[in-house]
Amino acid sequence: LCSDVKVQVPFLFILLCLQVIKCKAAVLWEANKPFSIEEVEVAPPKEHEVRIKIMATGICRSDDHVVTGALVTPFPIILGHEAAGVVESVGKGVTSFKPGDKVIPLFIPQCGECKNCLSSKGNLCGKNDRALGGGLMPDGTTRFTCKGKAVHHFLGTSTFTEYTVVPEASVAKIDSAAPLEKVCLIGCGFSTGYGAALQTAKVEPGSTCAVFGLGGVGLSVVMGCKAAGASRIIAVDINKDKFAKAKELGATDCINPKDFEKPIHEVLIEMIGQGVDYSFEVIGRTDTMTAALACVQHNYGVSVIVGVPPAAQKITFDPMLLFTGRSWKGCVFGGWKSKDSVPKLVADYMNKKFVLDPLITHTLPFTKINEGFDLLRTGK
Repeated sequence: LCSDVKVQVPFLFILLCLQVIKCKAAVLWEANKPFSIEEVEVAPPKEHEVRIKIMATGICRSDDHVVTGALVTPFPIILGHEAAGVVESVGKGVTSFKPGDKVIPLFIPQCGECKNCLSSKGNLCGKNDRALGGGLMPDGTTRFTCKGKAVHHFLGTSTFTEYTVVPEASVAKIDSAAPLEKVCLIGCGFSTGYGAALQTAKVEPGSTCAVFGLGGVGLSVVMGCKAAGASRIIAVDINKDKFAKAKELGATDCINPKDFEKPIHEVLIEMIGQGVDYSFEVIGRTDTMTAALACVQHNYGVSVIVGVPPAAQKITFDPMLLFTGRSWKGCVFGGWKSKDSVPKLVADYMNKKFVLDPLITHTLPFTKINEGFDLLRTGK
């Protein structure tokens, strides 16, 4: 009898772990509608998948781009991609995670096998959700069901839910002592902005920088420029209420384009002389992208697009801006290789190499997610 018990107990434990979970999720049924808090069914993780209990999630402008239709995705969908949680169960073949591990889901996976992962030049893994067609797990199915309907995933993460399932390549294990309500920002906003300065642009000590847009990502760019030793960091935004925090985090100047009659790139060139060494567009507008390019030093200036470009829009610009030597670069997740870098960034936070608290303006219960998006849209 005793030997029978020893065999049966682990078997029962595995069965319990691999059950469908019913929980709350914020489902977006169609564009330009509010989120609906629904009961969803979350299927068990399949081979090389991890099911995570989400403990904290941030809201990001990229999520709102789906709501407004600027970023096209299939519906219904569970959005969210900036979060931290605890592993609830793992699928067959998963050896690097176990239940109870603190983790951050990764909207940019790192499979370690594709050409981009093997290269030192890029971080955009070939197995990311957009490359696979969007809205589904790598096997072409979904783990979410609501009211009998399949619900799509978002960027391989879908964190606006109490439980989610993600591919093993899209999870990073972090310090067990890390405060999840803080380090969730390392899942997107902070890492994207901070890395844009340090990893993508490689800002140099003594250089000059201009940052267009002072949301959470833009403020993180400011922090990255300061950490790199930039001598002058000019923050640009039409919302003056953001200037105080920008200066707190390292901006030396704050300017509002509405205060000038001439184009903002001309204002910046006059402020610096020949233009800034580095500029960052952290809004996602084509007009500010071209302004950011035009304001950098004509021969060796570098401009980085950090804000998500709007769907179906094109940029028209004078090619002479590039002919004389300027560089125009794109940046996804700050250029970091996610699985390698996220645990290190969390460790840096724990060692007080940077702060995250100033980036958190409000903490709301999950059921008030629509109020959170209202705060985002009003610049608060």
